[in-house]
Amino acid sequence: MDVKAYLRSMIPHLEPGIKPSKSKDILSINEVMQWSQSLEKLLANQIGQDVFGNFLKSEFSEENIEFWLACEDYKKTESDLLHCKAEKIYKAFVHSDAAKQINIDFHTRESTAKKIKAPTPTCFDEAQKIIYTLMEKDSYPRFLKSNMYLNLLNELQANSLK
Repeated sequence: MDVKAYLRSMIPHLEPGIKPSKSKDILSINEVMQWSQSLEKLLANQIGQDVFGNFLKSEFSEENIEFWLACEDYKKTESDLLHCKAEKIYKAFVHSDAAKQINIDFHTRESTAKKIKAPTPTCFDEAQKIIYTLMEKDSYPRFLKSNMYLNLLNELQANSLK
């Protein structure tokens, strides 16, 4: 399903006299407006993550949110699986030859490489913070000005007036 079709499925198509659903799988104008308050609020929302991820894809920088989400998942990993997951995340995003290499400095890359040798739930925190800050200062402001976000907001506002 493409982005527009996905978003349309999330927007309530209301007939006159029918009240909006309180269902969690339907996007509300309030939720989408909250995304503009902070990157944290955007990433706290599953649909927000999806929409922002699609925006990053359009900018060829989806590795940032993919890494951030992988780190969030990694923090919840059972200790006996940490080593395996740490290796996968490192090879996918941090290693200098990674296919989806994230933009972090040499010191952080080296520090992370050392930390995964004896992995803990926090071994990616330094790199994750750098990527979060990069998204917050760079991609997120562009997302809020993007047609993707503004069109979604306008569509929801138009539907709420019906």
